Amino acid sequence: MTDRSVLHGIGVSAGTASGPAAVVTPPAGVDEAEPPSVDPEADGQRVREVLEQVAASLRERARHANSETSAAVLEATAALATDRGLIKGVAKELQKGSGPTRAIFDAVEVYAAKLRKLGGYMAERVTDLYDIRDRAIARLRGVAEPGVPALSRPSVLVAHDLAPAETATLDPALVRGIVTAGGGATSHTAILAAQLGIPAAVQVKGIHTLLASEGEVELAIDGGVGEVIVAPTPEDVAELKERSRRRAAALAGSSGEGATRDGHRVKLLANIGTAADAAQAAAADIEGSGLFRTEFLFLDREAAPSVEEQTATYAEVLRSFGTRRVVVRTLDAGADKPLSFADLGPEDNPALGRRGLRLSQAREDLLDAQLSALAASHKLVPEADLWVMAPMVTTVEETQWFADKARAYGLPRVGVMVETPAAAVRAKHLLALVDFASIGTNDLSQYTMAADRMQGELAHLLNPWQPAVLSMVRATCRGGEATGKPVGVCGEAGGDPLLALVLVGLGVTSLSMAPSRVGAVRAALRSHDIDTCRQMANFAEDAPTAADARAAVLALADPVLRDLL
Repeated sequence: MTDRSVLHGIGVSAGTASGPAAVVTPPAGVDEAEPPSVDPEADGQRVREVLEQVAASLRERARHANSETSAAVLEATAALATDRGLIKGVAKELQKGSGPTRAIFDAVEVYAAKLRKLGGYMAERVTDLYDIRDRAIARLRGVAEPGVPALSRPSVLVAHDLAPAETATLDPALVRGIVTAGGGATSHTAILAAQLGIPAAVQVKGIHTLLASEGEVELAIDGGVGEVIVAPTPEDVAELKERSRRRAAALAGSSGEGATRDGHRVKLLANIGTAADAAQAAAADIEGSGLFRTEFLFLDREAAPSVEEQTATYAEVLRSFGTRRVVVRTLDAGADKPLSFADLGPEDNPALGRRGLRLSQAREDLLDAQLSALAASHKLVPEADLWVMAPMVTTVEETQWFADKARAYGLPRVGVMVETPAAAVRAKHLLALVDFASIGTNDLSQYTMAADRMQGELAHLLNPWQPAVLSMVRATCRGGEATGKPVGVCGEAGGDPLLALVLVGLGVTSLSMAPSRVGAVRAALRSHDIDTCRQMANFAEDAPTAADARAAVLALADPVLRDLL
């Protein structure tokens, strides 16, 4: 019998749940008994056929995915399964004499190392690559592919990390919660779980050790704070159910415009990545979109999308929101999200390389096409409230260059992303040249704390509660106040109801987040006045540690807020 214990990780999707643990089937691994390859050509053909089968299976899953974003992730993973570089790597290993399963394993390791070095979006794809590896090896060995077991009753999934192919097809009616030993706050698991409304905690160390015991193990999870209870008592389960009930009650009256209890307005917006996301988000009770990630139009293509294709997509997004605000981020690609048609060559440190606006300056044709399409879409939907901003802006010169170019196309509102300490401390000078700024808290945390956002072991440094990061937000907001320009937040931090109060207290005027998080943030704001938010901001920024910052703010918060976390 398993003894009761409490484990702690990172809460990435709020909510509470309990149920029997359903452990994701582990990968079979290399067949250690397989003989060396004596016919690399024949073995190579066999491996290519298996990879084609894996790709076909992923595309089939994409057709039954639970959202457009999930489908896009699966399609991209399917394309990776038949990537020429991967196939060449396998052929090279076979030529060395490795057996088929060993050849795939070693070739994937080489490829994964390259993706990690690229960082950013490409580093995120290592999980996808490992999923392809494990499925291909399982097919070669004639055993069951790793993945979510068939569920006959609602359960809590437990895994080292969930591949997109698994998360994208989960049934929320059967999956009550997700617990992973790996992953991070911006992993596919975190993002897709939040979209599905499934409570989730990642980086829960020790979970597999406890589940290795014989017999069924019950789990209870609080996805807001990252707490996992192994073998919970009836009292534990009752408390979680009561917490869920109180949360539902707190959210019941959450509708309409975002504002504090005393009427201080804060626009509540949604982050989107596709036209389908826009249609879904626009149907919700939100005030627009604070981040439209346009790079989904560009990634995994051999050539850039045409002006006509971009115009059609942008117009579709604008129509979805009508007269509500839509903030479009121009192409955020480059060293960390390489494009085959805009390859600027290898870089030793891609996270600090030619990405975002730096790529646009090297390839003005791509930015000109995008701005032209945005201008054309605005003419097609003139009632739209279109805002356009550039990513990775750090200097006055870059700001002026983008502002001049965007305004030359007649775009109504032009802004910049604040993602580096350089932009934050010089925000007054940057905002003097544009109409608004939006803080990307994910990258701002990465660059402020000098910690790779894709490295789960550094998650404690990437905590947006870090006082140093809050100081960067404060500096940006002071620039907004000095120039009379609005400053928003479009990183994951905006969707945390407790942290949202601090951000508003620091001077943030709008918050953009996953649509599912808007209700909780709106309810949190309406439970506090602006003076309390400012006091919270002061306490958090002055705290010695991230944990102290959060604890200080929670102590000041209305007790109802605990039910929204």
